[in-house]
Parts: sequence; structure tokens; C-alpha cells
Amino acid sequence: MRIHLFGRLRDGPPVAPVPETVTDLDTLRAWLAPTRPELVADSVRIALNDEMVFGNRSISDEDEIAFLPPVSGG
Repeated sequence: MRIHLFGRLRDGPPVAPVPETVTDLDTLRAWLAPTRPELVADSVRIALNDEMVFGNRSISDEDEIAFLPPVSGG
């Protein structure tokens, strides 16, 4: 699976290769929480294969997952 980070989320350390035991978004969030807690914040949105998703979804090695920070502007 490919993980893309946008905006300020790219400022942290790189994301380690995701283990094969991670098969859904909830498990991915739990796996990321200790090393990249900013990626699992409530304000961060996730896109799975170019589609915004909410809640849990199954993921596979072929998927692209994007983490999007909150947007502000005026």
C-alpha cells in the first residue's frame, strides 16, 4: 500500500512500511498512533483510492491512502 501525506503532515518522520497484519483503517490508525499521533487526530481526513472515507474500511496492498490535514483559509 502507498501512503501519501499532505501539508504539515509531511513534516514528521517517514511512515515505516505497513505490516501485512494491517487490513483496515482502524488497525492502521492504531499502528500509526505511537509513532505518528498527528496522523490519527480527529481533524485529519483520510482518502482511500482518491475517495474521502469516514469510519473503518478494509485496505489491501494495492490501495493508496492519503492523510489530509485540516484546511483553513479565508
